[in-house]
Order: sequence, then C-alpha cells, then structure tokens
Amino acid sequence: MLRRAFLLTGAALPITAAADRPQPAGQSQPPGLFDHATVRVMARDLAAKPYKAPDDSLPAEYRNLDYSAYQGIRFDPGKALWTGQGRKFTVEFFHRGYIFRDRVSIFEVADGRAAPINYNSTLFSFDKAPAPTTDVGFAGFRIRYPLNRPDVQDDVCAFLGASYFRAMAKGQGYGLSARGLAIKTADQGGEEFPSFRAFWLERPAPGAQALVIHALLDSPSATAAFRFTIRPGDDTLFDTEIAVYPRTDIAQAGLAPLTSMFLFDANDRMPFDDWRPAVHDSDGLQIRTSHDQLLWRPLCNPRDLQISAFADTGSRGFGLAQRKRAFVDYQDLESRYEKRPTLWVEPLGDWGEGFVMLVEIPSDREVNDNMVAFWRPRDPLKAKGEYLLNYRLHWCWAPPGQVKLAQTLQTRTGLSFNQKHRQFVIDFVGDRLKPFTPEKPPALDVGCSKGAIVSSVVQANPDVSGWRVSIELDPQDNKLVELHARLMQDKEPLTETWLYRWTAG
Repeated sequence: MLRRAFLLTGAALPITAAADRPQPAGQSQPPGLFDHATVRVMARDLAAKPYKAPDDSLPAEYRNLDYSAYQGIRFDPGKALWTGQGRKFTVEFFHRGYIFRDRVSIFEVADGRAAPINYNSTLFSFDKAPAPTTDVGFAGFRIRYPLNRPDVQDDVCAFLGASYFRAMAKGQGYGLSARGLAIKTADQGGEEFPSFRAFWLERPAPGAQALVIHALLDSPSATAAFRFTIRPGDDTLFDTEIAVYPRTDIAQAGLAPLTSMFLFDANDRMPFDDWRPAVHDSDGLQIRTSHDQLLWRPLCNPRDLQISAFADTGSRGFGLAQRKRAFVDYQDLESRYEKRPTLWVEPLGDWGEGFVMLVEIPSDREVNDNMVAFWRPRDPLKAKGEYLLNYRLHWCWAPPGQVKLAQTLQTRTGLSFNQKHRQFVIDFVGDRLKPFTPEKPPALDVGCSKGAIVSSVVQANPDVSGWRVSIELDPQDNKLVELHARLMQDKEPLTETWLYRWTAG
C-alpha cells in the first residue's frame, strides 16, 4: 500500500541519469537475438514449469529499511540510460529495499539483440543507508521525457512493485496505477499479486517520440508477456499487447486492472475529520458499453468491502476518472489532487462477454490504494491455454471521444430534511441540457432496487450552467440499495446514467 507514497514524493527527487550503462543481474540471459515474439515464447515456456518465487533475498540493512531511508537512496544524476545520446527518452533505476524486495532483470534491445543492464552501487547515492558491497539489483525503473518543456526531462512513467506501473500526461502528476494482471482480487482466501520479472527496453531512435517496452510477468497461477508502446503527450498512451498463459484454471482473472485511491468527498466523507473538502485520486468509474451507453458510478469508501459487476459484451471502454479539476475542490497545495490523471482503458478488438468489475475496499488513510477496476471474462481462463488481448491505456484529463451526453459534475448525499431518509443531490452539466428552461425542464428517469423514492425534483442550477436532481430515498430497513438517475427528452437520454450504491452504516 505504501508504494504509492514513495512514487508521489519520489517524483520530485533531482534524478537524471547513465553514461556508464548499468548492467543488472538477476535472470541471466547472455546477449542474444530478440524480436517481437521473444518474450511471448519465454512466457509460454515458463508456464509449463512449476512456479518459482522471485528472488527477494537482501542484506539485512536493506531488508529492514524504513520509508525515510529508502527515499534517501537516489539514482546518480548524469548516469541515466541513453543520456547524452540525442534521444528524447532516458531511463533511471530504482534500488531494491524497503517494501520493494523483488529483483527485476532489465535489458536493453538494440539492432535485434538484447544485452543485460547490470547493477552497480556507484549509480546511486545513499543518504541513510550504507552502499552495498554485493550485487543487490534493481527493483524497477522510471522513464523520463521532455513532457512539459523541450529542454527539461520529466517523469512520464514508473514501473515499481509487483506488476504496478504509473504514468502521467502533460501538466499532470502521478496518481492512480495500472497493473499487468489481477488474480483473486477481494477473494476471501487472499489476492494473488503477479510480478513483472524482467523488462526489455528497445533503444529509441534519436528524436523518436515513442518507446517500446517488453515485460515478462509471473505468478503461481499464470505467466504473461507484455509489449507496451508508450507515447507521451497531452494524453500519454500505452498501446498494450498481452499474451496470458495460465498454469491453472483462473476463474477470478482481472484484465487491464486499474488501482486508485478514494478516501472521501461530498458523497461519502464520514468518519473523516479533515480540513480538506475531498481527498481522492479518482472520484468515479466511467463505462462506455457496447451499445454506446455511458455510465457513471461515483466511488465510495465503504464500511465493508463492496464488489460490483457491470455485464457487457464487447465493451467499448472503462476507466477510473478524476473529474473535479479545480484547486478549490481539494485545497491541498502538496498533493494537488486536481492534477491526478484519469486512466481510460480502450479495448482494441472484441473482448467478448464479461464484466467490468469494481472493488471498493474500506480505508482510513490516503496512502492506501483501495479502489480496483478491471475486466473479467465471463469464462474462466483455462490452464495451458493462450489468451491474447490488445488495449490502449489513456493517461489523460478526460476519456477520449466526443462527449455527446451531459455528465455528472457532483454527487452529494446526507440526511433528508425529516432526518429519516437519505437525500441525494446530483448536478448534471453539458450542452445537451442548455435548451431547457425552468418552465420546460428535462424529464427525469429515476429508480431504486429496494426501498422507495419518496420524492424527486429537477431544477435549473445556474451556478454551474446545468441541472440539479434531488432524490429522497426511504431505504425501508434495507442495508443496500442501488439507485439510478438520468435526464431525458421523450425517450432519448440527455445525460449519462448516474448509478449509486447506498449502504447502511
């Protein structure tokens, strides 16, 4: 959980990077031929063998590092891979220690051949820890690129910890994460966390604006090969190709998983005594169904674990979005939550039948990533099979595509005036709502799975140039109620469909 705190603060470290090209140890592979299929063949062959846990052996002083000491291990400026070569991309490496104990092997690919990048302690400075005298190895790496200014190398993405990785678009900071693969998320028997075991970085041509990274993932249940084509910019894009090879049948697979943090906002802020109006990396799950229906589900920090499933066939996309984009929404000068990325998954090809899954985990600290969203195929992944999947990750300010329907701007909840029922207040904004007047308001489609809607009101909200919907719900002793609301004209929706799960407590 604390992995996110290091990345957020570590982004500000004065790290550049390597004339002396590091060469990591770890998974040993002599320089050899490398092509598009190399890692896929490795993953397939590895899946046919019994699982072997990654090497997490470390000298005691690194195994027991605290957060502050680990943060004091810094990559040496001037020693980044590809620095001074006229290439836009440079690579800096993370040291092992603290909670990042797994060793990952890293290779550079050039002219069709792969060569290992070896660990050397002289690549780092050590403020609060002794310099290792043995081959400790790397925990991961970050990619830098002139994202905001042509003369400054900025962080674009970082791969660190299990199969987690983060990225950002122009003007943004680090926020939510993607993962390579999720297995048994929220299972009572415990979640399985696959890990990236090795990476291959293709040397970019001078001036190239895209970088290709290959990765090998391993876990007790499956192996997988990844190919990322990364294009930084106003939206930073990851074109992602995956081949998954299960060792065992996997009924609870999570493909294209996203992990974020939601602590509180106006729709769910108890029991937090905090001076800020909101704290979150993402405030909602957005889905675009195969029928081009737009769904918006505000996130909640539940009292008990909550799992939601949204069935679809051939989904057109989903993501965890950060819609509140003003400083006054958070009032946090350090965290700057208004600059956290939205992460949108765009399927490339037909993903078939399945579910967009949302897992909401109770949390009392903002360093905990407690929101998870992913695609779960309807059918289990079978042992000894091969499963191919392509998608594009958009690290962006808002999901791509023309917004035809009005969107949810804000969701607020609280006790109703009579102190017995629940009040929900939703503001919708968008061009589709502008023709309506207080004399002729849009129609409201609203409903609940249990209990009863006592009253519902639609009124103009000139302060946001939109329309406000107020719903009073009588739960009638139910512990969980699903609600929906949208504005309509005749039988045509004017807004996305607002979905909400209310739980007692």
